[in-house]
Amino acid sequence: MLIFVHRGASGVEPENTLRSIRTALAAEVDGIEIDIYKVDGKLFVIHDLWLHRTTSGQGQIFNYDYQYLRSLDAGNGEVIPTLDEVLQLIAGKCTINIELKAVKNLTLLFSYIDDIIDTTALLSNDVLFSSFNHRLLHAIHQQRSDFSIGALTACYPLDYAKFAEQLNAYSVHLDVNFISEHFVTDAHKRDLKVFVYTVDELEDINAMKDLGVDDIFSNYPTKAKSHIAHLNDNGN
Repeated sequence: MLIFVHRGASGVEPENTLRSIRTALAAEVDGIEIDIYKVDGKLFVIHDLWLHRTTSGQGQIFNYDYQYLRSLDAGNGEVIPTLDEVLQLIAGKCTINIELKAVKNLTLLFSYIDDIIDTTALLSNDVLFSSFNHRLLHAIHQQRSDFSIGALTACYPLDYAKFAEQLNAYSVHLDVNFISEHFVTDAHKRDLKVFVYTVDELEDINAMKDLGVDDIFSNYPTKAKSHIAHLNDNGN
């Protein structure tokens, strides 16, 4: 079972910052999940539409320009990073899962990725796009099938993982509160990987491993990695 960190090592560092990503890389995780918004022609790595929870700013992110957003404190003196900064840091080290929030300009998105692929060790198969916006995922697959997509859901679909198969997804990403043996079995029959978020409790990690989940998202990479290694050592 693989470990992806959720917004970087967000349980111990300011989420979605370069600091949190460096901490995750030091833990040698399998992947790093981040969130992006397009603002003022740039792609910013941040989870919320509203600034106050994770930065020193107030109001909606769309109300401000690049210079102002970069002046904000995102925790411990960190700035809100841009996608290219994050990609350069991660390139060649692990998978990058980019969750798309408010991004409609796919040309801009692809240009960011392609520039980094051309100049660093990043490969197209190191990139996984995920979103709750399934129409956007469909458009990505239609335009750039070299990138993998992960279909996010926060519910328990009637047809299990069928919706993800219809999107030609690589993976289906499900809330830990909705995962079941039936869902995992169905997804695997459709040749889909099952990713579960957000898994921080040891009991939940045990349950995910027992269910045959392929990947968990955790805020605490060292804790999760240590516990999974312990389970593996004991033949679980």
